[in-house]
Amino acid sequence: MNTSGDRLKALLREVHLSASDFAKNRGVTPQHVNNWFKRGVPMGRLNEIAELLCISSRWLRTGEGPKHPPANFMLEGPDTRKGLPTREESGKYLTGPACHPEKIDVEIPLHFTFTSAERIRISRHTFETLNVNPDRALGAYMVDNSMIDIIQQGATLAIDRGRTQIIDGEIYAVEHGGMLRIKYLYNRPGGGLRLRSHNASEHPDEYLTHEERFEQSVQIVGWVFWWSTLNNRRPPVPLDEHLLSWEGSKSDPEVGI
Repeated sequence: MNTSGDRLKALLREVHLSASDFAKNRGVTPQHVNNWFKRGVPMGRLNEIAELLCISSRWLRTGEGPKHPPANFMLEGPDTRKGLPTREESGKYLTGPACHPEKIDVEIPLHFTFTSAERIRISRHTFETLNVNPDRALGAYMVDNSMIDIIQQGATLAIDRGRTQIIDGEIYAVEHGGMLRIKYLYNRPGGGLRLRSHNASEHPDEYLTHEERFEQSVQIVGWVFWWSTLNNRRPPVPLDEHLLSWEGSKSDPEVGI
C-alpha cells in the first residue's frame, strides 16, 4: 500500500520547503502535490522524489526499512533509473540524514545605493513565514546609528518592495534625495509624512508636507522585514589581554620549557 503522502509532507516541512516550491521544482502544479499528500506519491514518481530527498524509496512508499540509504545506494530496479543521474554523476545530492533538497536559501540583490555585486542570502522559510515574494526583495546595510538599539549600525537589512503603503509605526526603507534611509514612518494629514528614528536623542523627528515629499524626492522603497543582529558589546579587556598573553607565549621558545 502506498502511504507516502504523510511522509512526503513531513519531509518538506523538515527542510522548510513549501508545496508550491516543491511543485515548481518537479514541474507539476501545487494541486498535484496536494493530491500526493492525500493519496500518496504516484509509483512512477517515487524513485525520482526519493533520490531528490536522499531517502529510501521503499521507506517513502511504505514507511518500512531504513529511512536513509547507504552511501552506495542506487535507485531500485534496472529500468526506473533511466534518465536520472546518480549522485556521483550529478554532484547535486548528499547522502545520509544531512541531505536536504536544493533551493532552501534565496539570494537577493543589494539596493542600487550599494554598488557591490554582493548578494544577501536569506532562508526561504523567512520569506514564506512573512509572505514576502523573493522577486520583490532588496538587500541593504544600516549606514548610520539612527535606529540603534533596534537595528545596529552596519547590520544587514532585507526590504519588501511589495509593501509600500504606510502602516503607522512600521519600519520602512525610504529614498530621500537619492539617499537610502531606514525609519519608522507615520502618515500625516494631507499626505504628509513623519519620519522617526529609534535613536531620537540624536535624530529628532522629521515632518514633511505632501509638497515637501515631492520637492525632496521622497519615495517609499518598501517595508523592512528582516535584519541581522550585531553584538556591539565587546568582552571585558582582561579577556583580550589574556588572549594576547597566550598568543605571545606560543611565539616565545623559552616559555613552557
